[in-house]
Amino acid sequence: MSLELIPIGTILAVLTNQVIKTAQAAKNVVYEKESFKVLSKHLFDIELVLKELQLKKLNDSQAVRLGLESLEADVEKANNLVEKYKNKARFYLLVKCRHIVNEVQEVTRDIGRSLASLSLATTEVLSEISDQVHRLQNEMQRVEFEASRSQLDILDKLNQGLRDQKLDQGFANDMLEEIAMAVGVPVEPSEISKELASFRREKEEAANRKERAEVLFLEQVIELLSRADAARDYEEVRKQYFQRLQVIERYDSMEDYIEPLTPFICPITGTVMVDPVSLSTGTTCERAAIEAWLDCGEKMDPGTGVDSTELEALSQMQDLVRESSINKDWISIGGLTDIIISILGSSHNKDVRRKILITLKHLVEGHARNKEKLIEYQGWDHIVPCLGRDPSISQAAVELLYKLLQDRSGWNISGCRKLSQQCFSILFLVTLIKGPVKESAEYAEKIMHKLFDVDEESICCAAKSGWYKPLIDRMIEGSESSRISMVKALINMELVDSNLELLGKEGIIPPLLDMMVSGSFQSKEPSLSLLVKLSGSDTNKELIAAAGGIPLVLEFMFSSHVRTIIIVRCSEILEKLSSAVQQNFNSSHNARKPALRSLFRICKSEAELVKTAVLKANAVSVILPLLDDTDSEIRETAINLLFLFSHHEPQGVVEYLLKPKRLEALVGFLENDEKSDVQMAAAGLLANLPKSELSLTMKLIELDGLDAIINILKSGTMKAKENALSALFRFTDPTNLESQQSVVERGVYPLLVNLLRVGSVTAKARAAALIGTLSTSSPKLTAMPKSAGCWCFLPSRAHLCSVHGAVCGENTTFCLLKANALPDLVKLLQEQVHATAYEAIQTLSTLVQDGCQQRGVNVLHQADAIKPTLEILTWGTDSLKVEALGLLEKVLVYKDMVDNYGSTARLLLVGLTGRNVGEDGCLARKTTRVLSLIERYSTSSTSLIPGLFG
Repeated sequence: MSLELIPIGTILAVLTNQVIKTAQAAKNVVYEKESFKVLSKHLFDIELVLKELQLKKLNDSQAVRLGLESLEADVEKANNLVEKYKNKARFYLLVKCRHIVNEVQEVTRDIGRSLASLSLATTEVLSEISDQVHRLQNEMQRVEFEASRSQLDILDKLNQGLRDQKLDQGFANDMLEEIAMAVGVPVEPSEISKELASFRREKEEAANRKERAEVLFLEQVIELLSRADAARDYEEVRKQYFQRLQVIERYDSMEDYIEPLTPFICPITGTVMVDPVSLSTGTTCERAAIEAWLDCGEKMDPGTGVDSTELEALSQMQDLVRESSINKDWISIGGLTDIIISILGSSHNKDVRRKILITLKHLVEGHARNKEKLIEYQGWDHIVPCLGRDPSISQAAVELLYKLLQDRSGWNISGCRKLSQQCFSILFLVTLIKGPVKESAEYAEKIMHKLFDVDEESICCAAKSGWYKPLIDRMIEGSESSRISMVKALINMELVDSNLELLGKEGIIPPLLDMMVSGSFQSKEPSLSLLVKLSGSDTNKELIAAAGGIPLVLEFMFSSHVRTIIIVRCSEILEKLSSAVQQNFNSSHNARKPALRSLFRICKSEAELVKTAVLKANAVSVILPLLDDTDSEIRETAINLLFLFSHHEPQGVVEYLLKPKRLEALVGFLENDEKSDVQMAAAGLLANLPKSELSLTMKLIELDGLDAIINILKSGTMKAKENALSALFRFTDPTNLESQQSVVERGVYPLLVNLLRVGSVTAKARAAALIGTLSTSSPKLTAMPKSAGCWCFLPSRAHLCSVHGAVCGENTTFCLLKANALPDLVKLLQEQVHATAYEAIQTLSTLVQDGCQQRGVNVLHQADAIKPTLEILTWGTDSLKVEALGLLEKVLVYKDMVDNYGSTARLLLVGLTGRNVGEDGCLARKTTRVLSLIERYSTSSTSLIPGLFG
């Protein structure tokens, strides 16, 4: 009946039923179910649209009928697709997964387009659900499906293997297993056989459909998978072999005869050997026959050219394996595997041995039964010794060994455990790892890492063979018991210096230190014992220090709750680190004094170690209590160490010193004229303490600490004076005039001026800086004298300071002019030494402070200080040039100064600006400002720098 004659309501009802049927069928598809599930959902949504059309009594029209006809055709295609794939062979479904997904995607989009046509024809009827319909048709037309990533990976691997013509049994086993697991088929010969049979039927159906490309592809896949072990029933293979053997044995002697391989024929008896043995010449004979041969007095080799025929036979076996993988089974069933293993154990011909190993690798590759047989038979014992032969044999042996240790699940654990129990095999493998043949080393390392997982003792065996990294890795990642086991193994090993050095380079020290800190006592003692052993190497000393070992050892050394054995081990480590000779300890002082001396020598010679000791452990708190020790040597060494530590952690020292009686001890060190190193350390410690601790400063003044520091400036060594000068800064803070007064009243100014002349560079720089801090306070201490009732009683101008305009003195106003420091400060500028010139320029700048700027400028001019300041612009560093420009900015504000120095300054500044505009913004800005001062008084209307001043 024509579609035009069928009522529109009937068409809708039939189409609705067809949609429901197809949606339900798609929902139940078990393969590529995600794609079919989405199709099913969309069809159920279309069902709702069709029912809405039925409820609204759809008007009949040509457009509506065409829309329904198109939708019906597409739903029919979807139904056919579901029927097509719901009962297909599972292997076929996987290899066609990409194609199937594309088909589902295409039919879904077609249905979406048909729905869109229908919705346009029924716009008024579907007005209430138009949004839902619009969304649905858009989703269906744009839908994108893709097979699961795991399936696509399998398919890509399969296609690549076919393109590369990888037809070996190992690849076939892998692909069969992956495909079977992906589609839920057990990897058993019976199940695989059924699935392959179904797969072949799919190929035949494709042939009937004349789909040549698909047939070719399916044939390739079936051929590959049929090579896999699981695709064969072993009993059937065995049955086939003996059937062929019976056929051969029934041949009449007059008929054609398949000769056995010559190398397996005894040259004495002429028959296939059952119990072969090899002579020293390489000839192989039946054991009983050769014994009888020798008993008869024969001394000649019973055969000639045997080695070459053995090589030929092995080549034939390899050819058989390449021809068909079933020959692997037949060679094993026929006993040939046992024969060549026996020859491997007795032959002296390296070419024969190598070829046997390669042949065995072909026989076991991808063949689980042959692997098991080789491990169970004597093959294992004959293969392992070959690892220690020349490179060609050892490479073939390690490759065969690696293949033997693989099974379908990954590694053959029982085989790995058996191998790990043979220490000589580990020695061979380690030798290969360290050897020149990269391929052998890679195989050997893979095997070794698996042995480590199976048996931890093999890690120690590897270390005994000189491969330490696995042991160190286990110390980093293993459990505490495992780490202790590794450490004890190393302690018991005989290790020469090169071994110790290698252990250090491989990274053993950090995990050892970690065991010291976080481990139990059972791990602390062995880790320290091993560190004692390692610290005998000079290279390891540096590594121990760099890893923070010194503060850790120190902390243990002086901890009150550790056992004596720990203290002894710590002392031995510190002794070795400082290259000292340690004697037996009779008391705690005898144990600690050399340890302290060792630590001080180490920290004094390696500055970076001080930071390590302070920052990675609370070394300051460990040493501080030793200042109270009854032994003077311990106290003096402690103060030396604290001076070094205070560069990095001064706060803890302050808190300790502010406790009763502690500061007196420090002052005592400052007053110790007999020990210059102790004086220097005490002054340096004081210099490093925070200057914001005012209570400490005032307490030191009360305890005569300031007097002791000034006495060091008078009579101490130059190093002690340098530290004493640094310590003085805490007493000369410009915000504390009272403290400054205490310093000046004690006669410090002449000492500072003297050091400007005769001190070291460091002492000169610090003395200049101290004079500057005092000079900063001069304007606050000077004021115009007040009237005493009559102007005639005012002091004469000759008695007024030429800078401050008042009556000045070195002890009253801290005036550097009255202290006669100005000539020596100017001389520091002329010496052109950066450190001293920097401090001198800053100190000279205190003479041109607000309120006395013009007078100060004139004094500097008269003292000839301006010229060397200008010269700094030719030789100083950028930071020094900035300071010089700051002073010149104060000087060249006056016209008479510009008249004197302007031309010289202009030339220097222009050149300086040209070189540094892009390098140092601060320097450039200051240069520009000083130039602008000069230009302000210039008689020329043209600027030297175009655009700079308008």
